[in-house]
Amino acid sequence: MSQSTSQADAPVANIGVVGLAVMGSNLARNLASREGNTVAVYNRSYGRTETLMAEHPEAGFVAAETIDEFVASLTTPRTAIIMVQAGAGTDAVIAQLTERFEPGDIIVDGGNANFHDTIAREKAVSETGIHFVGTGISGGEEGALLGPSIMPGGSAEAYETLGPILESIAAVVDGTPCVTHIGTDGAGHFVKTIHNGIEYADMQLIAEAFDLLRNATGLSPAEIADVFAEWNTGELESYLIEITAEVLRQVDAKTGRPFVDVVLDQAGSKGTGVWTVQTALGLGVPVSGIAEAVFARALSSKPAQRQAAAGLPGPATGWEVTDQTAFIEDVRRALYASKIVAYSQGFDTIIAGANEYGWDIKKGDVATIWRGGCIIRAAFLNRITEAYAENPDLVALVAAPYFADAVAGAQESWRRVVAGAAQAGIPTPGFSSSLAYYDGLRAERLPAALVQAQRDFFGAHTYKRVDRDGTFHTLWSGDRTEVEQD
Repeated sequence: MSQSTSQADAPVANIGVVGLAVMGSNLARNLASREGNTVAVYNRSYGRTETLMAEHPEAGFVAAETIDEFVASLTTPRTAIIMVQAGAGTDAVIAQLTERFEPGDIIVDGGNANFHDTIAREKAVSETGIHFVGTGISGGEEGALLGPSIMPGGSAEAYETLGPILESIAAVVDGTPCVTHIGTDGAGHFVKTIHNGIEYADMQLIAEAFDLLRNATGLSPAEIADVFAEWNTGELESYLIEITAEVLRQVDAKTGRPFVDVVLDQAGSKGTGVWTVQTALGLGVPVSGIAEAVFARALSSKPAQRQAAAGLPGPATGWEVTDQTAFIEDVRRALYASKIVAYSQGFDTIIAGANEYGWDIKKGDVATIWRGGCIIRAAFLNRITEAYAENPDLVALVAAPYFADAVAGAQESWRRVVAGAAQAGIPTPGFSSSLAYYDGLRAERLPAALVQAQRDFFGAHTYKRVDRDGTFHTLWSGDRTEVEQD
């Protein structure tokens, strides 16, 4: 039975959850369903707590009306997971708990926080002797209830207590819980941010594949659903491909039209994709595929600009596909190659972030915990785990033997798709930018030489030479003599 706790009661809960909206409620239910857990719950509005207790008496929640009752219900070391809106709401709860917790207790932020905020919060809270653990939780409402992928940061000491609890609720793949200690302070939220950036790219690429199939073949959404279902039996097997097939089969009950045709074509965003691009820019990591996915959502949500441009000229004719089966296979291969680039760019950012902030992030472990529970879960991730197991110092994921071979086998299809889409006026920013990135990586020489020469001309930014060491500047406004810089 659920029960209410007062400060006079003996502490009985080994874990608590603050914030009982859908994610928090489902996470609390998940925790309560695991052997050995007794879960305390608290929400600023007690009505939401009462609703949860009434709907799920089997969970045996220890319910608190006040934050003091909540704290009193927890056994030591007290451990509380915050599942409230990021920002001021999170800070308010952290302040309440910090005032009441003692050294050795653990505060977990399970929301989608900016990792910079997590670094600052961890520093401030740790000065009190209390552990602060920024934790990425992926999988949406269903994952929170049935088993998410969990990315905790914080100290190794905190993870000794927290780890077994998180392992008890995480998704499990091949006997391995989808949770690992990512690194100190903000590492968990950092990796969750990059996860979401990859998710943006993956979704955009799938949407582009759908758009290509529909525009170039005339297949209906239901017929394209069958194509995606078939793709889901091979190397593209993933949660996102699976749900795409389901969405495309859906028929709107009111109009009888395909559901996808009655949804307004303006995609929303909650910010983590933007954070990924901003972070990568700050680290000097090119994430063009991820960035184009973010920009594509932004473009979709500009109806005034799109309406103003609706009459601009395009190609005279569309794409005339003569071999539908071959075309579908080309799109599949282009999708897979572009997906490889998205993950490669994401892991490049993880490596750069780990170097910048001093985190010992094990890339193979990250791929392992993303295999289940999270939105980007896919059979493909096994290949990433294997790649980093074979070479932990892998410079670029796309250059690992398996992925290099996969892209080599797909590149002709990839090029046909991108070229054909451009000629037909079908926007493929994800496919196109991913191919350009791949060609940029493999190019023996890039036009960056001219860019650097231009920079030296107008700003005396200097340059290096291919034939000798040193840094140089040309006196462009004078006799154009080259001067070696100290």
